[in-house]
Order: sequence, then structure tokens, then C-alpha cells
Amino acid sequence: MRKRFFALCSALLMCAVAVAVSVPNVGSQAPAPALLEIGLFGDMPYGDEGIAMWPALVADIDSNELAFVVHVGDIKSGSTLCTDEWFSYMFNAFQSMRNPLVYVPGDNEWTDCHRENNGSYNSLERLARLRQVFFPNSNSLGRRQIPLERQSADPQFASYPENIRWTYGDVTFAGLHIIGSNNNLGRDAENDAEYAARNAANLVWLHQAFEQATSQGHRAVMILMQADPWEGPADQRTGFADFLAALEAETIAFERPVVLVHGDSHYFRIDKPRISTTRPDNFTRVEVFGEVDNHWVRAAIDPADPSVFRFREALVPANMR
Repeated sequence: MRKRFFALCSALLMCAVAVAVSVPNVGSQAPAPALLEIGLFGDMPYGDEGIAMWPALVADIDSNELAFVVHVGDIKSGSTLCTDEWFSYMFNAFQSMRNPLVYVPGDNEWTDCHRENNGSYNSLERLARLRQVFFPNSNSLGRRQIPLERQSADPQFASYPENIRWTYGDVTFAGLHIIGSNNNLGRDAENDAEYAARNAANLVWLHQAFEQATSQGHRAVMILMQADPWEGPADQRTGFADFLAALEAETIAFERPVVLVHGDSHYFRIDKPRISTTRPDNFTRVEVFGEVDNHWVRAAIDPADPSVFRFREALVPANMR
């Protein structure tokens, strides 16, 4: 097993997590139990190896009674075909999972599909197909589903069903379509225009999430997305600058715990990075496992804990390397 699983830099990680209690059909105003658990994962399955490990991963997650689980994007590797058949396969795989499944897109599903080894697709055509397949209505996926607020309910942002928000107890959860490959900025004029429109939608959705959390007196906010906005040289992550500046301002103003969950770099970590120009005390980053490390992350939400969240790795025995 790789040493990196254990090189974790937050005391939050080592706290024990109690047994979860879930409530069917958790919605925007559903009452919460005293303590709940959710599951976080992403960047999988990758290639033949990931496909072989997928059943054990799903079985391990499904063996737990969770309020919901979130896949933070990249449902395939960056060097495999972006076919309709794969989209259908993963949609059905998500639908078969026991707990409610919330999905936010990654770059491997569409942004990088123009690559020859991805099938030389038109990226924007793949994005349209992705939205059609994975976001058919206002509910989550999974055998047990929960209702979600979708940004597409606002006519001004009808093109963005993947941006979602929901509330459990005193926590606001928001999924944003922010992806690797510099958030689709810098390849050509057509994709730059896509980035600009989606970036504007994301900033509105982010602000509305914090606005809701503040107005309803929520104790914490969790933001979920695919991209690692701090990965790579500064000139290769210009597509994240607006988001990071907005996240920093919202986090500082909110004053209560804020967690950003993402994938992309395939390195499980829990830390407190500088967001844009500052490192607010109330901000925590959680990056999920991914690629060859097919495991997941447990998050406990405890109203008795001043930090609200506690996290620990959930290693799948059959997938240990």
C-alpha cells in the first residue's frame, strides 16, 4: 500500500466516525439525525484495472447506510474512448448503487474527448450528450434518490443542470461544474466561449449557495467539484482564478466551516491550502482517491463538533495494492 495513504496532514482525519443514520428522500428542508455519514469518491473507474476494481468499491460503499454519496467527476481515464456506450454504462452503474448518488462532471468525460485516443470527438457535442444522459430530472441517481435543486431551474441558466444544491440539516451542499484541463480555457475560441458562460454560471451558483447558508443560519458549507484548482504552474490554471477569488471572499465572509471536495490529482489529502491570496482558518480542502487507488472517503457531519465535519479514508480491502 502506498505511503501516501498515511501521510495526511490534518487532525480531522484520525477522528472516529460513528455509525450512519440515513433518512429516505432527503430534501432541501429534511430533518437531520444527530450525526450522519456521507461517502466521497471520484476519478474512477480508470481503464481495465479500474473496471476490475469497481465491483469491490461499489460493494464496500453499498455495505454502509449513508445519507448520500458523491462522485466528483472523471468517470473514465483521459486516454479512453468517450462513447455513448460508456456514458450509458456508467449511468446504469450509478443507478444501481444502494445509496443516493450525486454526480458532478469531470474533464475526462468531455473536455478531453477531442484527443485522438479519446475518439476525436467534438468536446461540446460530448458535453451536450453528458448532460442529456446523467441529468434527466431533478433527482439524484441511485436506487434510493434525493431531490436536488438544479441551476437549470432558473431560465437564465437553463443550460446547467449539472450545477446542483441541496441541504441536509444545517449544512449547505453545492456541486459546481469546474473541471481539470484548465477548466476548458485556452484551447480555441469556441471552447473559451463555453468556459466564459459556464464560469459566470458557476460564480452565481457559488454565491447563491453561501447566500442560502447565511440566510438559513446553516453551520457549514461543502462545495464539490472535479478540478484541483491548485495543480500545476500558475499559467496553466488561469481558468480557476475567478472561482478561487470568489471562494476566498465567500469563505471569509461566512466565518463558519467551509470544505472544498475535489478530485483530479489522484492524491488523497486533507489540508488547509491558501485559497487565492489568504488561508482562512475556517477552510479545509479534501481531495478524494482516484486512478489506481480505488477507495473512498467517509465524511461525518456532527452537530456537536465545532468543526462540523470529520473525515477518514475508507480503504477497500480487495483493492489494496
